Amino acid sequence: MIKNIRTKQAILIGAVVLLVAFLFTRDIKGLVKPKEQTSSTPAGGPMTAQAPATAEINLKEVSTVAKNTINASLAAEIVTLENAYNSASEDKKTTEAKLLAKKWDDLEQTVPSALYLEIVASKEPTLNNWLTAGDTFMKAFDNTRDSVLLPALLQKANLAYTNAVKIDSNSNDAKTGLGITIVNGMGAPMAGIAMLMDVVKKDPKNLKANMSLGTFAMKSGQFDKAITRFQNIIAMKPSPDAYFYLGTAYENLGKNPEAIEAYEKSKKLAANATLSKFIDDKVNALKNKK
Repeated sequence: MIKNIRTKQAILIGAVVLLVAFLFTRDIKGLVKPKEQTSSTPAGGPMTAQAPATAEINLKEVSTVAKNTINASLAAEIVTLENAYNSASEDKKTTEAKLLAKKWDDLEQTVPSALYLEIVASKEPTLNNWLTAGDTFMKAFDNTRDSVLLPALLQKANLAYTNAVKIDSNSNDAKTGLGITIVNGMGAPMAGIAMLMDVVKKDPKNLKANMSLGTFAMKSGQFDKAITRFQNIIAMKPSPDAYFYLGTAYENLGKNPEAIEAYEKSKKLAANATLSKFIDDKVNALKNKK
């Protein structure tokens, strides 16, 4: 029995790793990786100013690292924009920060982009600005493999969504983002899940909240609930990640024919050569199982 449990855990871990590697690059929102829970937040609500301190992200340092990953001409463009930002008067810095955020986003460098969006939101504190900052911090969180940056990115996302909720407590986007950060380690997981469930209750077709609840069901071993959740998501909007998670849930329950069908549909929608090879190998293995 223990061996069977470990096998299922290995299948699930492999699926999460695969999705991180191949599907987050498609701007898929709402998928998260499990993190260790912190214990400093009361179960009754989201993180606030009392959140535990995490390593601060140094904008200059992450920008330098990012510039080293792009070609010289693009790096030079960034330097020009940075000089304009640094020399701008206070009333002009927001405009320059927006340009830098956009440029970094175009180059798929989400960490510096998110930091500039945070600057924009702090100077122009609108619902949309805080949501954009929070979403970009979460995108950076999902994509980074830097263990030092991870907690800081999650906390910044949490604070951005908290500010968004303060502006509009009825915003489903703000509550969904906040719920995701709480479940990922910025509070008591059940408080975050309750927040997401409330969003889905009010907006049953909210894809982001539904996807998050589906992945959380997977990680807690509630595969039957996950299947129902992903089937509902696919009925609304088929996507490679929803089909892949559906296949993984079926596989964990030993429903191999259903898993194969879901994997094949994920492969077709993703149209990714490396993912296709992985799925082909997985499907062949499932077909050969006795």
